[in-house]
Amino acid sequence: MPSIKVGTESSADIEIHYEDHGAGKPVVLIHGYPLDGNSWERQERVLLAAGYRVISYDRRGFGRSSQPTTGYDYDTFAADLNALLEHLDVKDIGLVGFSMGTGEVTRYLGTYGSGRVRKAALLGAIPPFLLLTDDNPEGVPGDVFEGIKEAIVADRYAYFDDFFSNFYNTDKLAPEKIGDAALRASFQTAAASSPFATYACVDTWLTDFRGDLPKIDVPVLVVHGTEDRILPFDNTAKRLPDLVADLQLVPVEGGPHNIAWTHPDEVNAALLEFLAD
Repeated sequence: MPSIKVGTESSADIEIHYEDHGAGKPVVLIHGYPLDGNSWERQERVLLAAGYRVISYDRRGFGRSSQPTTGYDYDTFAADLNALLEHLDVKDIGLVGFSMGTGEVTRYLGTYGSGRVRKAALLGAIPPFLLLTDDNPEGVPGDVFEGIKEAIVADRYAYFDDFFSNFYNTDKLAPEKIGDAALRASFQTAAASSPFATYACVDTWLTDFRGDLPKIDVPVLVVHGTEDRILPFDNTAKRLPDLVADLQLVPVEGGPHNIAWTHPDEVNAALLEFLAD
């Protein structure tokens, strides 16, 4: 099982698990909360068929990566990504993030620059800044996130049930776009994640990316569901064209948060067209 060491906690190494398949120009896929790298299956298959080398990994605390109780902030997440890219020594990358993964893409480019990256794609974007403040009136009130943390502490598994119903908009899209088996698979992946990470990651959603976005000097694709209940379109994706120099916004009409699963044809077409030279 391929992995790299990115740190230590007490006596244990902190390792990031990754998958590296195919040949050609590399595309790096960064998953969303609370899933893992396998959640990209409907994109990986298409990208491999199109001749790309596809690299995915599990964020610390999730999937087959280590589950420490430290490092749950975007500076560390971006450092983990940088360590992986340096380990693999990949260049000319298409860097693709979903949900929380869009934060890694944004913070990585803002911190480490675009020397290894030719294009970046954000699906279900969390930037620019989710928290309501005096200088961010488009944000979401902080008590919403405190309520989420309270729900996780009270019953993490009950929280996941509620979360995924809005992650996939099951009241409107099940069973045609999201079946019971796929929903169970998402739940099982979330349940296997670190309880500490499940809670700690909520605070990371409130990261202010407004300082990173103007530093992005590669073409950016944003694909976002218009009916996203987790990261509402108007609070996130709609704001990004004014903050990034070269950005294409593709709304997915009626799409929920995880459009990569429910609307793969639209997502994959946009992604392949964008990544092509």
